[in-house]
Amino acid sequence: MTKVPAFDERAPKHVVIREYVRNLVSGGAPGSPAPSERELVEKFSVARMTVRQAMDALVSEGVLERFPGRGTFVARPRPLRTGVFGFTDEMARRGVSVVSRTVVVDRIPAPPSVARALEIPVERPVVRWRRVRFVDGSPTCVTDVFLPDEQVPGFLESDPPASLYDHLATRGIRPTRAEDAVAAATAEPADAALLEVAVGTVVLQHSRRALAGITPVEVSRTVYRADRHTLRLHLHD
Repeated sequence: MTKVPAFDERAPKHVVIREYVRNLVSGGAPGSPAPSERELVEKFSVARMTVRQAMDALVSEGVLERFPGRGTFVARPRPLRTGVFGFTDEMARRGVSVVSRTVVVDRIPAPPSVARALEIPVERPVVRWRRVRFVDGSPTCVTDVFLPDEQVPGFLESDPPASLYDHLATRGIRPTRAEDAVAAATAEPADAALLEVAVGTVVLQHSRRALAGITPVEVSRTVYRADRHTLRLHLHD
């Protein structure tokens, strides 16, 4: 029986649980079951959210894979994927599905900051798409996307796509590189209402300018609930 390690006061609980599970499944055959969240909650006497954070990290790393309705298992080897990923892609890497609700999608004159980032004249038409993203039924982030209208003709006349980047790929302009910035912020009233948090709650703000080759194709701002989402970086040679 694997001994439960004592919590190191210097290490977050989810890190201790993550490393415990990593050690437990190390060398296990692909497809072998991992301990359930309920087992880990009882073993470590922590909240389910803490266990979920630990397991999500191992799914993201490719140590475990999750199958809704079946459980979590030792992952099969998977090819290395590199490139620029959107939120839907990133959650798929973690074995989590995303549901989006569109708040507004319309055509507006490009504000100066958006025009500058997209390298288009100020007030040139852009598509604005604001949506709330739900993970496990809970609002996790609010995303505002701006796209050059001339690059996505007909966008407003169709149902919003499940994955923006997959949709851009069909147009031959899937982003190949991105310029990202992440900062701590506080929730403004409009975002707070959609995220179901109090105004002034600490959030993570992720700004992106995405390019297909040398052409800017997207500017976005995403506000995450800091208690429900961890931003992870995947760095490769």
